[in-house]
Amino acid sequence: MVLSMVLKNLGESLRNTLKKIAKASHIDKNLIKEIVRDIQRALLSADVNVKLVLKLTKEVERRALEEKPLAGMSGREHVIRIIYDELVGVLGGAREVSLKKHVIMMVGLYGQGKTTTIGKLSKFFSKKGLQVGVIAGDVHRPAAYEQLAQLGEQAKVPIYGEPGNKDAVSIVERGLKKMLKKDIVIIDTSGRHSLEQDLIDEMENIYKVSKADERFLVIDAAVGQQAGPQAKAFHETVHITGVIMTKLDGTAKGGGAISAVSVTKAPIVFIGIGEHMDDLEMFDPPRFISRLLGMGDIQTLLEKAQEVMDEDSLEESAKKLMTGKFTLKEMYQQMEMLTKMGPLQKVMSMLPIGPAGMSGGMSDQAVSQAKENLKKFRVVMDSMTDEEMEKPEIIKHSRLRRISRGAGVEPKDVKALLKYHKMSKKAMKGLTSDRKMRKKLMKQFKGGNLPGM
Repeated sequence: MVLSMVLKNLGESLRNTLKKIAKASHIDKNLIKEIVRDIQRALLSADVNVKLVLKLTKEVERRALEEKPLAGMSGREHVIRIIYDELVGVLGGAREVSLKKHVIMMVGLYGQGKTTTIGKLSKFFSKKGLQVGVIAGDVHRPAAYEQLAQLGEQAKVPIYGEPGNKDAVSIVERGLKKMLKKDIVIIDTSGRHSLEQDLIDEMENIYKVSKADERFLVIDAAVGQQAGPQAKAFHETVHITGVIMTKLDGTAKGGGAISAVSVTKAPIVFIGIGEHMDDLEMFDPPRFISRLLGMGDIQTLLEKAQEVMDEDSLEESAKKLMTGKFTLKEMYQQMEMLTKMGPLQKVMSMLPIGPAGMSGGMSDQAVSQAKENLKKFRVVMDSMTDEEMEKPEIIKHSRLRRISRGAGVEPKDVKALLKYHKMSKKAMKGLTSDRKMRKKLMKQFKGGNLPGM
C-alpha cells in the first residue's frame, strides 16, 4: 500500500522524538543530548550522509542549549521548532515551477521512472488548466512510444512520435512544430544503464534543437546517496534545472537520495509518492518536513480541496466553518470532498492533531475502518430530510427508526453517525479556534475576508 507520507520509518522515528519532548516535564541538557542521539539514529537509518547528520545534530544541540525561546513560546516548542528549522535548512528553499508557456526536457537513466513521471507531470499541468503535449524522443527502448501513448491517454494529452525512426533529434524538431499551440511541451529522451557518450551527444543535440526552458532529471529514491553523483553528471551535460525524485513511498534510502541531491545544489522540484497518476507533488521543504514530523500540511490539504471543489463552494464551506456552523450537510460535503482528494491515509497525514500538533498517521486497519464508516454514513445521510441534515438534534426514536430502515442499516449505525458528527463539530471548533490555523485558512480565501476574523 502507498504510504500516507514519505519515508515512513524516518517519520515515525522523528515523531517519537518530538513526542518525547512534548511529554518531558522540563527541558535540560541531558534531554537535549538524548534527543540529538535519537535524531542521529533516525537519519542514519534513512541513509542520510554521516557528515550531514553530524553537522545537523551538532547545530540542533548548540541552538537548543544556547538560544532562548521566543516570547510566548515554551521550552518544548522552542526545541521542536529548532529541529524543524534545521531539517528544512538541509533541503534548502523551494524551487518554483512556471505555469506559463515553456518546454521541458526529461532526462534520466533506465529504470528510474522517467516515462511514468512524464504521464504524472502531464496530468499535473493539465489540472492547472494548461494545454500539454508530449514528444516521444526515446527511440532506443522497445515499446517506449507505446507506453507513453497509454499514459498520454490516461492523462488526456496528445503524444507525438515516429515509431521506427531512430533519429531522436529530427523527431523532436517536428514534434515542436506540431505542438506550437501547446502551453507545456514535455520531451521524453532515451535512457541508458549508465551515462555513455552517445547518450550525452544525443541529449546535447536535443537540448540545442529544443532550447528547453527546463531540464528535469528523474532519479529513483532507492539509489540512495548515489543520487548525488548522478545529478552532478547530468548537470554537467545539459545543465539540469531541477530533479524529480521518484518512488518516495517508503524506501529506506530516500533520506540518502534527498540529502545527496540537495548537497549538489540541484533543486528537487517534484517528488513521486506512489503509483497513481496523481501521486506527484511539488517539493516544498517546509511542507515536506512538516508532514514528516507529523505537524500536518494544511496548505497542501487546501490546495487538494481546491482541485476537487469549485472556488465558490470552498469559500462558502470555509465561511460556515469559521462562524461555527457545522451541520450534517457540511459534514456530507466534507465526506464527498475526501473521497475525491485521494487516499484517506495521505489526506489524514496533512492534519495536525495529537500531542505537540503531531498527526502520527493512521494504521492500515484504521484507514480501512474509516473508509467503511464514511461509506455507511453517506448512505444514512441520504435517507435524511433537509431539516434533519440542518438540525440533527431533532432526530429521536421514530425518526431514527425511519432513517435506519431507509438506509438499510441498524439504528445503532444512525446513532454512530450522530456521535461522529458531534465529535467532528467539536474538532472543527478546536481547529478554527487555533490562531495559526485561522491565518493559514485566511490566506487561501479572498485575502482573509471571512466573517469572525
